[in-house]
Amino acid sequence: MLAVVFAALAGLCWGIGEVFTKSVLHSKQVGPLAAIAVRSSVAIPILWAVWAWLGRRTEPAPFWRADAATLWKLVLGSGVIAGAGGMACFYIALQLGEVSRVKPIAFALAPVVGVITAAVFLGEPVSVRKVLAILLIVVGVVLLAPQSPHATAN
Repeated sequence: MLAVVFAALAGLCWGIGEVFTKSVLHSKQVGPLAAIAVRSSVAIPILWAVWAWLGRRTEPAPFWRADAATLWKLVLGSGVIAGAGGMACFYIALQLGEVSRVKPIAFALAPVVGVITAAVFLGEPVSVRKVLAILLIVVGVVLLAPQSPHATAN
């Protein structure tokens, strides 16, 4: 249950935060890459402070003691692909489209890809319920994806 609470809090934070981000991008005073740089610069010291405060209670060991393969997965998967790549694509999408269209597409495809890759690479089970959920998500993305003829780039 605690996982659901924190997932819901993350969704609340991201939902509110991206509306602010879209407003900033819409002002045309800040571009998407600068917005990511500011977001990351503000978040990093806060995250390190939280890690220093809670890390001893929540972490199995200091991350620098992990083996090389684990550290490479952390850097490449979390840092490069999800962190830099995902955020850059998402912020560019926010600059070009509506939050109400961009956010659901990005955040709906993430679990679809997550379920599939977790099944393939981690051996996580794929139940009928998960397959049905994925199909519903894909239908939702297909319904959101087409741009209406009256939509603008910003």
